[in-house]
Amino acid sequence: MNQTKINEMIEKDINYDRDIQIDDAALDLEWCGQAELAMKYGKHWVKCKNVLSEAEEKVKVVRAELINRVNSNPMKFCNKEKPNAADIESYYRRHLRHKEAKQELLEAQFELSMAEIAKNEISFTRKVALENLVKLHGQEYFAGPKMPRNLTEERKAKEDRIKARVAQTLKPKRKRERN
Repeated sequence: MNQTKINEMIEKDINYDRDIQIDDAALDLEWCGQAELAMKYGKHWVKCKNVLSEAEEKVKVVRAELINRVNSNPMKFCNKEKPNAADIESYYRRHLRHKEAKQELLEAQFELSMAEIAKNEISFTRKVALENLVKLHGQEYFAGPKMPRNLTEERKAKEDRIKARVAQTLKPKRKRERN
């Protein structure tokens, strides 16, 4: 299975950057959707795990087929009457089919790792963040002064300040002219 098939298989509505966000003005709705969100990422992880298993099996099958090919005609593929294990391994590791299968395996391992990180962050980190926000709400942390704060606007302003600082550090620095 190539990367295109992996991407097609993965649910289209997986968007970690969007799903990790918590609307602190609607904690009740966030809590209602938390279990469903955790299940969505759990299913995504399982699908990636299945793709990895298939990729591992494909590598084994390709290797076995190439070894059988060498054993059936060793002179043609290894230029030896009786090739040793290293000769056979050298043949199949250099073969295009084996290289492609190994590349698919590496891509599937990467996708699984990313899916596992996302699943854990949604299932555990986001859940704890929601719990803590609910505690703060219960302690009337968000009650504030007479003029309530708009947390969404404040978060946006904070993100804008951070982006401005990052942009400032990324600007090329002029070389000082030497006198």
